[in-house]
Amino acid sequence: MNVKKTSLALMMIGLCAGVNADNLDNARAIENKINAASSKSQKKIDKSAETTLSTMAEIEQLQEEVKNLTVYRDHLARLVDSQNAEAESLNEQIKGIKETRQGVVPLMYNMIEGLKDIVANDKPIRRDQRLARIAKLEQMMAQADISDAEKYRRILESYQIEMDYGTKMGIFQGQVALSEQEKIEADLLYLGRISLVARSLDGKRYWAWNDSQNDWQTLDSQFSTDIDKAYAIASKQAAPSLITLPVSVNVETN
Repeated sequence: MNVKKTSLALMMIGLCAGVNADNLDNARAIENKINAASSKSQKKIDKSAETTLSTMAEIEQLQEEVKNLTVYRDHLARLVDSQNAEAESLNEQIKGIKETRQGVVPLMYNMIEGLKDIVANDKPIRRDQRLARIAKLEQMMAQADISDAEKYRRILESYQIEMDYGTKMGIFQGQVALSEQEKIEADLLYLGRISLVARSLDGKRYWAWNDSQNDWQTLDSQFSTDIDKAYAIASKQAAPSLITLPVSVNVETN
C-alpha cells in the first residue's frame, strides 16, 4: 500500500515538473517575442523620431526661406514703386522737354535775329567774320544731326563773342571804305565799342569811325603818336599804359 502511494506521488511530481518545464519554455518564448516586438517597436519609434526631427528641421528651413522671400518680395515691391515713380517723373520731364523745345526753337531764331541787329548797328569791327558766323548759325538751325542743346550753346557762344568785342582791345586787317569808289586795306584797332580807328598799311594815314555819320573820318597827324602806341599795346609790342584815342558813341535819347 505504501509502495503504491509513493509511486503515485512520484508520478504526480514528474507530471508537475513536466508541466512547469513547458510553462517555463512558453514563458521564455513569450518573453522573447515580447522583447523582439519591443525592439521592433523601439526601432519604429526611433525611426519615427528621426523622421519627426528631420521634418521639423525642414519646416524650420522652409519657414526661414518664407521669411527671406517675404523680405525680398517687399524689397522688389519698393523697387517697383520707385521705378514707377521714376518712370512717371521721366514722362513728366519728357513732356516738359517737348514744351520747352517748342519755346526754345523760336527763341533761338529770335536770338539770331538779335545778333544780326547787333552787327548791323555796331561799328564795323570784324564785320565780315561776324556775318559769316551768323550765316553758319542760320544753316545750323536746319541741320537735324545737331541737337537743340548744341544749337543753343553755339548761339550763346556767339553772344559771348559779341560781348567780348565791347570789353577788349584788338587789331585786325580789313577793308576801309573811304568812299564808294575808294576802298583800301588797312590795320584796324578797336577798344571795346567806344573807339575804332584805322591805319594805312604804310603807317602814314589814319581814320576813325564816326557812329553818328556811320562813316570813316580822316584824322590829323596829331593823333598818330597815340594811335601808334595803341597799336603797339594791342599787338603786345609795348606794355599797357594810358592812351588817347578818338571816341565815338551813339547816345540814344528819349
